[in-house]
Amino acid sequence: MNKDQESAWLEAQGIDISEDLVAAARRQLAFLAAVDRLRRLYDGPLLDRAICRYKACWLPLLAKHCECGVTDGSLYVPLDCEWIWHCHRLNPVVQYKKDCEETFGRILNNHNVKSSLQGNSKLEMTEKWSRLYPEEPFELDCSSTSSEEILDKYPGAASSISYDLVSAVKRQSSFCYQVSRPSMHDNRFLEAAVNRYKGFLHLIKKNEDQSKKLFCVPTYDIDLIWHSHQLHPASYCNDMIKLLGKVLEHDDTDSDRSKGKKLDVGFSETTKQWEDTYGLRYWRAGTMYRGKFPSQVISHSYFSSHRDVNKTIPYNSQHCIALTHPMVVEVVLLEIVEVKNLPDCQKGDLFVSFSKKKPDVLFYGGGTLSIQSESGKKHVASFKCEPTGEMILALTSKLNSKICSSRRASIIGTTSISLQDLMNPDSELSIEKWFELKSHSRTMDTEPVCLWVAMSFTVPVPAPFEFRMFKTHPISTNTCFLPLSGKEMFRSWTCFLDHSGDEVIRLCIRNLKKSKGSNTTASEKKVVGISSLWRQQRLLAECADNRWSLNDYNFSLVVEKIKGQDGSILEIKGDHQMKLFLGKWLEYESDSLKVRNDKELFITLVELSAENPYGKAVALFDMKSSSVEVNEERFVLLGVLLAFILKDIIKGGGENALLILNKEDVEEISKSNVESVKQKSERGLTQIPPWQQ
Repeated sequence: MNKDQESAWLEAQGIDISEDLVAAARRQLAFLAAVDRLRRLYDGPLLDRAICRYKACWLPLLAKHCECGVTDGSLYVPLDCEWIWHCHRLNPVVQYKKDCEETFGRILNNHNVKSSLQGNSKLEMTEKWSRLYPEEPFELDCSSTSSEEILDKYPGAASSISYDLVSAVKRQSSFCYQVSRPSMHDNRFLEAAVNRYKGFLHLIKKNEDQSKKLFCVPTYDIDLIWHSHQLHPASYCNDMIKLLGKVLEHDDTDSDRSKGKKLDVGFSETTKQWEDTYGLRYWRAGTMYRGKFPSQVISHSYFSSHRDVNKTIPYNSQHCIALTHPMVVEVVLLEIVEVKNLPDCQKGDLFVSFSKKKPDVLFYGGGTLSIQSESGKKHVASFKCEPTGEMILALTSKLNSKICSSRRASIIGTTSISLQDLMNPDSELSIEKWFELKSHSRTMDTEPVCLWVAMSFTVPVPAPFEFRMFKTHPISTNTCFLPLSGKEMFRSWTCFLDHSGDEVIRLCIRNLKKSKGSNTTASEKKVVGISSLWRQQRLLAECADNRWSLNDYNFSLVVEKIKGQDGSILEIKGDHQMKLFLGKWLEYESDSLKVRNDKELFITLVELSAENPYGKAVALFDMKSSSVEVNEERFVLLGVLLAFILKDIIKGGGENALLILNKEDVEEISKSNVESVKQKSERGLTQIPPWQQ
């Protein structure tokens, strides 16, 4: 950043905003999450009814409230009306301002208006609404989809508002997914987003002053703050008129991201102007387009009749399994912008290799980047890693060899970046600065070679738990956490190894034989387990007549053909509603790049709850590689047990296996041999814990 660029950035930060946009953004994120739990407001009859309530009831009530001013106390807006109002306000000039002024003579502001999410007393929230609309409930009746009677009883402003609110809602319905990353809730991230929003406005003002016609396209952090500003109509209009002499329009009608289209060209031009003006990167980790919203596994929301117990699974896996839980930075963006003080004699193509001094479970090897000032092209690396250790950058030169066809590479210098320092609680989650390289060939009278490095990262979050299943050697006496006696010593156990190769739990299925004079059937099975935290074996699950009961959880898994229309293959019943689906779904869908050719090899465990009525993917089973990934600690033991039981069902073949996979895949998995822990350890792939040696 040179002096002119620094001056431009400081000028941008001087733009006056009359609202606390960090607080407004937090409220908006909470509101969008609440709407997303009621996705029937995105389309269909319920959306139509919400629009009618908004036009006929909410806007007239808001107009009366604005007339009374602050003396009349707070006014609460129903969730469905707030959603339509939200989308209406995001077209501030052409529609909302125009509609308000034509119908009510002024802009209807949100002063002293509160979301129903902020209400503590239902009586307080509904009082003013009920007084004006005694026959229309404050909360949207999801069982009623008729809209005509509302318009008949309360014609309100319906006839005077021509804006296509259905289309406006559809355009905004995917925004929640784009801004739902954990970083969006971080204060440092939001404060930086406000600064970047001011920089965005400054570019628009600069273009206006110079009569430049440039379609400026925001990143999602800037767009979140821009939306938050527009949701305060009076303040937004006043601030924009003060800055630009007019109200800045928010155009959300373009959604085609194809190369060469308006959005693509606009974003490229905005990026170039931003970086030329401020000397800072426009991209930022956690703010870029995430792709399309993952496919839904169910079309209608699920509402449990046990809402109190459906929020969390009380069982704590830490009490029975010794877990190590690394943190992960889900998005790290790295760009090498410029190099300076290169020796005149330096020849060859330059590039920078990057790696971690000590590789972690998420980041292997490394990569290479070209240098923008040398290649003339932007080259940004994106990866995941643990927020620990050091990132090593090595500036390398490649020379064409006349002796052989290969190209020889020589390292000019290296530098290191401490990830702990970059991600501490006081960091800004990004850096852009010069790094001096260490070189053995540098002479005393030369300036050190330096790299301008830009790096950005999302807030560290807990990494998912990953386990692989391996069978122990059936006659080994050193394969148990604790000494076993009798026949138990010779049983074949399946152990689960974590990302470090350490064993966390060991499971075994007992097939109970029918005994004379007893009621035991041949189909009965029991799963017993043992871990380093237990002093003895524990019974974890039992099966009788194709029904598995999972101890420590009030769950049962029935292996039978289900009639559900949602595509699920098995259903887990109990205090929590959970289903198993073939393939990678929801949170796992993006990882599979939406390619489902091998979907039969994966099974996704989905939790349905009041908090996640359309489902949340909590575990992924890879049946071919015998591995399982679990998102949260509270689901670890459940995920391990289900992976073990599913593997047993499939390897057993027969009708039960065909309820899960097709015949060809069942045969393929059944033929696969699971190597023993002892064999793996001999090949250096796992470590036998000290208590087993």
